[in-house]
Amino acid sequence: MRYEFMHLILSRLRASLLAWLPLGISPVLAQQKVDTTITLKSIAGLQYDQPRLVLKPKTRLRLVLENYDDMAHNLVVTRPNARVRVVDAALRMGAEGASRHYVPDMPEVLAHTREVEPGRADTLLLTVDEGAFPYVCTYPGHGYVMYGILYGTRDPKRLPPPEADPYLPKRGSTADHAGHHQPSGHPYEVTLPAVYRTFMPDCGPAAIAVGMPGLAGGPVQSYCFDAGICQLRYAWSGGFVDNADQWDGKGQKLTKLVGDIYYVASSPGRASTAGLTVSTTTKPGSAPAPSPAGLVFPLRIGNKPAGHSPVVQFRGYRLINRYPEFQYVVDGVTVRELIKPLPGGRGLVRQFSIDSAKQPVTFLADEQPGLAYRATRAGKTAALRNGQLLLPAGTRQFTIFMTVQ
Repeated sequence: MRYEFMHLILSRLRASLLAWLPLGISPVLAQQKVDTTITLKSIAGLQYDQPRLVLKPKTRLRLVLENYDDMAHNLVVTRPNARVRVVDAALRMGAEGASRHYVPDMPEVLAHTREVEPGRADTLLLTVDEGAFPYVCTYPGHGYVMYGILYGTRDPKRLPPPEADPYLPKRGSTADHAGHHQPSGHPYEVTLPAVYRTFMPDCGPAAIAVGMPGLAGGPVQSYCFDAGICQLRYAWSGGFVDNADQWDGKGQKLTKLVGDIYYVASSPGRASTAGLTVSTTTKPGSAPAPSPAGLVFPLRIGNKPAGHSPVVQFRGYRLINRYPEFQYVVDGVTVRELIKPLPGGRGLVRQFSIDSAKQPVTFLADEQPGLAYRATRAGKTAALRNGQLLLPAGTRQFTIFMTVQ
């Protein structure tokens, strides 16, 4: 009890000091005159503690972001009605996003902090003009629900009450801002394809959930990619995800799947089960780590023996027409993987691109009952023998079709 009490006191003292020593104040900025200082807190549930700020035009504002949540956030002030454009641009930054604090270089961004880790703080300076200026967290997956509005006005009485303010997020609602019902629990209308960095069941902490539209009359399909092991973890049809429990909590609850799972990456020698878990992961940008032996890794570089566990490293992803193309390294060879829904039915189309493959490459099909594989290379059918696609050295691209029968 004594240790817990001292830990609580030290944590609060540290948070207080951070408010006085924000990371973003350089000696030059610290000398600039300001009219007022406001501290925003990022708190549990993907929200700022103050979703609306009202100031007089021409106010020189110092805005401090203190992160009291258990995940990273930032604070970006945009031009009027530009929040969604900035959020979409941040999502398209792909692998370079982290190095730029998920802030796109565009005129719609007026001011911003850096990415702020839990227990840290950062500061931005801004002269407030007359108008309504959104502020938002552009960290992937946050910007559609974590935002607020900064008003510059000389007549605050003319502003709508908070409960009727169209610029404020509708917390705890399953409707988007136009009032369309979303049965999946989203507070906004989801446009597919969509990418969420979230905590998924039966996956490591580096999960990426991707929702995809139905093509040629096929159903909506989704999949979970584990960036920690650079591998497709599972796929399902009939919907995307429901993040309501996670958004309303502190991130300790897992995202719920909407639909029916039709594929789960399997262990060697047995069919897939929903109970598989992954214990070894690699954070994006960290040193390479062996892929866990509990799952079948689909690629083998060179003439490695059966059962070889490749060394993999996740490098990020870029968006191609809103579909993420993942980039990772397998035993020193850079691979890019683009996954799309199978048109007209349940299944996936996985396009692999390989850089500088001076060795042969083998694709290992995760064969399961009710799941059929076929492959193409250079626009022609490529034969799979005994569940393996053998590709000669110099292969730059091939495509795998997974069809639920």
